[in-house]
Amino acid sequence: MASCPRRVKSAVWGMDDRAVDKRGQNATAAGIDRKYGKGHSDDVPRGIICMVIATILFSGASAASKWLVGAYPVGEVLCLRSFASLIAGAAIILPVSGLSAFVTHRPRDHLARGLSQSISQFCLLMAFSLMPLAGAVAINFSAPLFAALVSIIWLKESAGWVRGAALVIGFLGVLIVTNPGTNSLTLGALFALTNAVMYGTVTVAVRGMTRTESAATLVIWQLAVLAFFHSFLLLFGWRWPTPTDAAMLFGTGFTNAIGQWFWTKALHLAPAPAVTPFYYLMLIWALMFGFLIWGDVPSASLLVGSAIVVITGLFLFLRESRLQRQLAAR
Repeated sequence: MASCPRRVKSAVWGMDDRAVDKRGQNATAAGIDRKYGKGHSDDVPRGIICMVIATILFSGASAASKWLVGAYPVGEVLCLRSFASLIAGAAIILPVSGLSAFVTHRPRDHLARGLSQSISQFCLLMAFSLMPLAGAVAINFSAPLFAALVSIIWLKESAGWVRGAALVIGFLGVLIVTNPGTNSLTLGALFALTNAVMYGTVTVAVRGMTRTESAATLVIWQLAVLAFFHSFLLLFGWRWPTPTDAAMLFGTGFTNAIGQWFWTKALHLAPAPAVTPFYYLMLIWALMFGFLIWGDVPSASLLVGSAIVVITGLFLFLRESRLQRQLAAR
């Protein structure tokens, strides 16, 4: 991962840290000003291109993971992917920060965060194995809604009627995507929802940790803890992969790492509000991969519900960005 001010949290490293939080936005802006000076000009077109490339890589890694869990135990896929991400992250972080990246006064918080994220990723891969790729990705996009809800309950942040209405509408979109029938939700949708809830909760936890922990410490601890916890899943099944599949198993981790670099580069080149909307292209790529590889045809409920989730997520993000700029200007 390229050296990046506080905005770089956990890479795949955890989709939780790709969710935008207010402190990360402010830290990024401040870091860019410090690095380039006030004369630094944004390069929005290049930033958009980098974000689009990142979404393609993230979606490709998700599609490869879905393919692999059809042939190999979920634990094996998660373990090898996590170790690949740890290798890639360590190769980027340690030459710059050294072993000081592991220095922390909050080891229990890192372990709790890593355990929660390891469960979240397990649920996401289980969802991939049980439902269409686009459906799982669409439900995952509801994580910022859960993060906003948890921040209101846990961090006692002000809700306001606008934010509250957006959350209600967003959760209605989630219900449309999950399409609960007369009996119950599908098992895959339940795993996807569990992932989104935990992913949103972890995002809120990260907000508090950024006050005392550096970006390098947050990243390297999460990668190490994920690899540690996911290694125990090998006890539940292992199948020797073919050379091609082994390359895919490790490749998903490296692909996520490269995607994270492009995502970070996009935020270096352009303001977050200019490039973040393009992150939702992941859903388009997921629909394409799902159709081309598995023949998944998106249902009307998936399309309508996804549109509602995306629009409310973007609305909340852009509204919070505007409020932060107003506060900074005072």
